[in-house]
Amino acid sequence: MEAGDKPYPVSLTVDYPEQPRDRVSVLFRLVLVVPIAVLVALLIGSEYRWGFDGAGRGLAWATAGCVVAPVLLMILFRQKYPRWWFDWNLNLNRFLFRVSAYMGLLRDEYPSTDEEQAVHLDVVYPDAKSDLNRWLPLVKWFLVIPHIIVLCFVDIAAYVCVIIAWFAILFTGRYPRPLFDFVVGVMRWQARVVWYAVLFATDKYPPFSIEA
Repeated sequence: MEAGDKPYPVSLTVDYPEQPRDRVSVLFRLVLVVPIAVLVALLIGSEYRWGFDGAGRGLAWATAGCVVAPVLLMILFRQKYPRWWFDWNLNLNRFLFRVSAYMGLLRDEYPSTDEEQAVHLDVVYPDAKSDLNRWLPLVKWFLVIPHIIVLCFVDIAAYVCVIIAWFAILFTGRYPRPLFDFVVGVMRWQARVVWYAVLFATDKYPPFSIEA
């Protein structure tokens, strides 16, 4: 980012666990996640598919559990983004990313339904009249097609990183930091695409980058 540039209005970070990991929890992660996955499915009203599947996962969350079509119509016809709709979308996404961080072995604490814990998703609330083009939401899905294509390949690498990390944690008690940063970066990239193209919080085009 060049000097003077403002940071992207969507940010996602996950605290790196410095303490030795809970190997038993990691070993049985797919079993332990079932209760919270059921809750997620009830919240979003459809099957919960965890994983680094690019905008596909984000779109599934957004169309099932988040306020999408009403926001699009409000921006289009009234140039408004009701704050309580924004807060609902943000808090639901925060919860879903906590679950994804748990599933991706990034953290061992069980995902909270309301506490921030170690997964930090922040989105700047937009002034719809001054920050958002009222017509752009109609074509954003098309504009992010290059991101979706690239993320399809990046997500495969993220899956491989999680598998390698699973073995690394079981044998060493640590999540290799380069793999950790890469997986978090992929999640960050996905979050930016979703909040640009689906949840309409910004008109700033997402960078092709995993960097914070």
